Amino acid sequence: MSQPKREATVPSEDDQLNKAIEELRGVLNEEAEQNAASSSGAPSFGNSSIILNIPVEVQIVLGSTEMAVSDLMALQKGSTVALNRRIGEPVDLMVNGRKIARGEITVLENDPSRFGIKLTEIAAAKPGK
Repeated sequence: MSQPKREATVPSEDDQLNKAIEELRGVLNEEAEQNAASSSGAPSFGNSSIILNIPVEVQIVLGSTEMAVSDLMALQKGSTVALNRRIGEPVDLMVNGRKIARGEITVLENDPSRFGIKLTEIAAAKPGK
């Protein structure tokens, strides 16, 4: 008597990424705990330093819009493009194309000619399967 075949569920790309992030967090936390427990007090240059120095693309998204190519081609200096968000609404913090947090635009205290983002919420990682 043969058993019915079970179809293996293939985790989605997001699930795989979230699982990898959680595993990485676990490894980094373990290394941090080991470093804190060591009596030398010298910084460790293990795998975490390699990983922590990988550059990532960080973007702050104020909003977006859709427009016809003809409208896009008609843009010129001084044109205003209306976005899908209103003043005061949170902006998105994107890392490598993934939204990881939201926040409010703020003026930097030490340099009022620049602005930044004050984080108001951080996206929770989806549990891996």
